[in-house]
Amino acid sequence: MPSYAITGAARGLGFEFVRQLSSVSGNVVFAIVRNKGTAQGLQDLARANIHILEADITDFVALKKASKDIGELTGGKLDVLINNAAFVDDKRFGISLDDYTDDQLVEDDLVHAFKINTVGVVHTINAFLPLLRGGSLKKVVTLSTGIADTDFTLGSEFSVGAPYSISKAAVNMAVVKYAVKYKSEGFTFLCISPGVVNTATKPPTPEELKFFGEMIASFKKVTPTFERPLTPEESVKLMLAVVEKSTVKDTGAFISQNGNKEWL
Repeated sequence: MPSYAITGAARGLGFEFVRQLSSVSGNVVFAIVRNKGTAQGLQDLARANIHILEADITDFVALKKASKDIGELTGGKLDVLINNAAFVDDKRFGISLDDYTDDQLVEDDLVHAFKINTVGVVHTINAFLPLLRGGSLKKVVTLSTGIADTDFTLGSEFSVGAPYSISKAAVNMAVVKYAVKYKSEGFTFLCISPGVVNTATKPPTPEELKFFGEMIASFKKVTPTFERPLTPEESVKLMLAVVEKSTVKDTGAFISQNGNKEWL
């Protein structure tokens, strides 16, 4: 029975990974959330092959406990780790690095994004490596973003969302470092962008709609055929197909939900 651990599983893409993977009765799915009290959706799935565990990815002690708990259930094995948990600052996503009026705030935003999106992923991988070594698939998937790609950023002239983009570019390199070290052991490390996905849980404000329109206009400079955001169901289905086809020959790749560098 293949086993999967997904961080940030309470909502959005993380929840959708759990939903789709647990729909196969032979899979064992470990949904890692910061707070079980906010994971009602997972509980409502009411599937025997879902196990909900608590751990914040910035808390390496909690991550090691989650790894220990999973190992006790699987006999010390894990096949696939999906690093989905991440931080995006919705309040200041739409400003550039030089638009900050407070020097300390720009530093704080960069460090905070790096701590979660880069260091948090490193802690998570380190915590679960012993289990992954015992697994049969040995796959580590980290969600990244097309706006961490320098060519796409230059082409789209997308100057905002810097802390998020920078921290994701950094985690791409961190994943490559693992890929280089563990290729000989048969590991496949991937960074994968989910595309533009509508994960909103409430109607957008006029200001959010305006920003979204401007963002899509920038993206269309690179991909003029872009039509609409994907649903979480569509995005996860595409990503899982890419992950399933991947082999150790692909380790270290930074790719899209399409399995290439087409980010939209």
